[in-house]
Amino acid sequence: MSNVRDPQAAPGALEEVRELVNTWLIPNDTRVPVDEFDEYARRRGLSRPRATEVRRLRDDVRSALEGETTIDTILNRWIEQAKVAVVVADGQVRFAHGSSPAGPLVAVILDAVADGRWPRLKACPDCRWAFYDHTRNGSKRWCLMTATGSDGRACGNIAKVRRYRARHSATGA
Repeated sequence: MSNVRDPQAAPGALEEVRELVNTWLIPNDTRVPVDEFDEYARRRGLSRPRATEVRRLRDDVRSALEGETTIDTILNRWIEQAKVAVVVADGQVRFAHGSSPAGPLVAVILDAVADGRWPRLKACPDCRWAFYDHTRNGSKRWCLMTATGSDGRACGNIAKVRRYRARHSATGA
């Protein structure tokens, strides 16, 4: 078992949100979207109604990461739906939630928005894999620049090669 940390993992509980979002993915080998949510729900023992709610949250969060909507719009709706409330405990602001299965995840997202980590959770524009941007300036765009292993992603490198080829084919070089 390796103790090497995943360079794309989000800090703390935000990793749970990234893991949820990545139950929908586009594998590099087939480039055909795959939805692994049912396995995620089964591992967590979610009943069908509870799983349906968490899947809706996943789809909403993914749409925010991909720029189709804003996290503000999504969170305002989910705060009400999951009955999330602000509480002060031990001199710190916390987010409490009702019995909604999405509540703990909504609270994690609210914490990330409140402390400024949320903008660093991103979706690769190529494979749409969610990753956490650990760079100093927060400018990482793709999941990875180079493939790391047989199933590794290299979307940044692929995008740069596409741009290079397009430039050179346009100039006739």
